[in-house]
Amino acid sequence: MTALYATVALLVLTLGSGIWVALALSGTGMGIISYFHSVPMLKQLGISIWNSATGETMIALPLFILMAEILFRTKLADSLFSGLAPWVTWLPGKLVHTNIIGCTMFAAVSGSSAATTATVGRVTLGELQRRKYKLPLAMGSLAGAGTLGFLIPPSTMLIIYGVLAEESILKLFLAGVVPGLIIAGCYVVYVVIYASFFDKDNEIPEETVTYTAKDRLVGLLQLGPVVFLIILLMAAMYGGWASPTEAAAVGVLGSLLIALFQRCLTWEGLKHAMTGAARTSSMVGFIVIAAVYLSQAMAYVGVPGLLAGKIAALGLSPIVLIFILMIFYMFMGCIMEGLSIMVMTIPITLPLILQAGYDKIWFGIFLVLMVEMAQITPPVGFNLFVIQGITGQDIGRITRATIPFFLIMAAFTMLIAFFPQIVTYIPAHVVLRG
Repeated sequence: MTALYATVALLVLTLGSGIWVALALSGTGMGIISYFHSVPMLKQLGISIWNSATGETMIALPLFILMAEILFRTKLADSLFSGLAPWVTWLPGKLVHTNIIGCTMFAAVSGSSAATTATVGRVTLGELQRRKYKLPLAMGSLAGAGTLGFLIPPSTMLIIYGVLAEESILKLFLAGVVPGLIIAGCYVVYVVIYASFFDKDNEIPEETVTYTAKDRLVGLLQLGPVVFLIILLMAAMYGGWASPTEAAAVGVLGSLLIALFQRCLTWEGLKHAMTGAARTSSMVGFIVIAAVYLSQAMAYVGVPGLLAGKIAALGLSPIVLIFILMIFYMFMGCIMEGLSIMVMTIPITLPLILQAGYDKIWFGIFLVLMVEMAQITPPVGFNLFVIQGITGQDIGRITRATIPFFLIMAAFTMLIAFFPQIVTYIPAHVVLRG
């Protein structure tokens, strides 16, 4: 137990001091290895860095990030809104649905929650305000649907989890599709119900624009670029023609073709996209390397096994354990950023989940759902700040608007705890080629 207490104390001390997360994780790993084990610390650190940074899976990460950076500078969000608008106005909630469906589609080509929220939101929120839609429902739906960038493949979070948990990235991507679509569908249903029965403040005005069959056909054509990129990525990965890393390169090529087609491809824009991708990739890579090192250090001193044994001795049912972990992650989401939560807790919580009878793929989706909730949980929910930057609204007002969507995610997370087949059925039954 001494090693466990020392690990927790060092993490609290280092993270509380305000230093970089990567330095806190690696410093904690160095501390417990040097004190509780005889493994040469610097040698182990070097091996860990090399294995983590040079793995084929990690190469996919900066490529998918670059793809998102390029798409952020295109007119893809404008095309999504223009293409979806003629098809959703018949639904109660009308153009609010462009937030949900637009984010769902953009998530399938971006891999990032913040990029999805920012790219879609800078078009839809302005257009909704211009058409006299009130902001609360618009902001809440954008915040909730924007988190799908972490769940619907290609997801940078699932890539990072796959590296840390040593699980197939393709299977994790397959596992994320159905939960992502179900959550998006639940958001649509909620907006329909709210608009039909609870819109007392007339947040959704009468739509004055009438769309014809020709407008809907043109809308489908405007959705062409994003549909093209989704099909390109899915066919490359699941057709057995490309690994996730190679598919990421295909995605970058596809995003460049879209930028060229939309006449958004400039040397200045490409330079900014590459600089942004390098900056983000370096930050994420540094954290992942540090997390892998901490995981190895904790394994050497026996912390995961010890904690799993203590929890097992309590005789908790799997559902009770999941509920406790949900509360724990919700609390962590209030004080820490999602990526940091993931990399810091995997060495401890993954053995508990496996012992409870769930598998790594299921836990990957569960953990990403927890990270998604952290994205819209104050005071550090990143999607809240993205929307604040777009609208200039008070963070408290934005947070209140996200509560129904947060509760939908929480309810769905408990649903997959009772019915894990929602997550695991497709990865278990689809034979991957190549």
